[in-house]
Amino acid sequence: MTPYEFRQAVRSAQFRGPTAGYCGDYAQANLAIVPVAHAHDFLRFCQSNPKACPLLGVGEPGQWHVPSLGREVDIRTDVPGYNVYRDGKLDAQVDNLAEFWQSDFVVFAIGCSFSFEDMLAKAGIALRHVEEGRNVPMYRTNIANQRAGKFGGELVVSMRPMKGADAIRAVQITSRFPGVHGAPIHIGDPSALGIADLSKPDFGDAVTIRDGELPVYWACGVTPQTALMGAKLPLAIGHRPGYMLMTDITNASLAVF
Repeated sequence: MTPYEFRQAVRSAQFRGPTAGYCGDYAQANLAIVPVAHAHDFLRFCQSNPKACPLLGVGEPGQWHVPSLGREVDIRTDVPGYNVYRDGKLDAQVDNLAEFWQSDFVVFAIGCSFSFEDMLAKAGIALRHVEEGRNVPMYRTNIANQRAGKFGGELVVSMRPMKGADAIRAVQITSRFPGVHGAPIHIGDPSALGIADLSKPDFGDAVTIRDGELPVYWACGVTPQTALMGAKLPLAIGHRPGYMLMTDITNASLAVF
């Protein structure tokens, strides 16, 4: 499917689930949606934490179509799952935002590591969560984000187990794509990030780590959702972790040389 066709499948409820492995040549996006009164501070938060929050697009107040992200995008319907936060707590997980959309909402689309996974796969690097049909495992760390206004919290990472040679190649490949988190932030011992148990991710699903493999960690676009929770806004919205917006932005266009 093209990204447009994929979004239509989501909009018509034909697809509901994690989006890893789909439309591999195109960028997927994390979402954060906040009232305009907090949009400037959230923009500063993203700019201050570019590894976790590389911006792909920002909407105007009340704008749900954000043309730069793709043909006929409707932020209210084109994501397979949304998290609705009230006063810093997860209030609901919904399939569309018909009941929640506000005229003062500002949409932030943030680069996603699913976007570089197609490049890793083409290089022969196995992706365990795809092999096992699971959502990628994500973990809270002890690394503090740079604060902007109400928004702070700690970095969240996604993890993919790899052999040493594959990890080196993955660093080489992903370092060219800072718009989708870039190179890993850490390889190896999870305790260095404050992660106690890799079998118990904070988001997503645990995956098998085989003998001789190293856990490889990338900054994750779920980070802004933990910042939304910490800010305790009366209402804020994000994507359900692993359930992304498919954009028309090509991964190739995000490469730096």
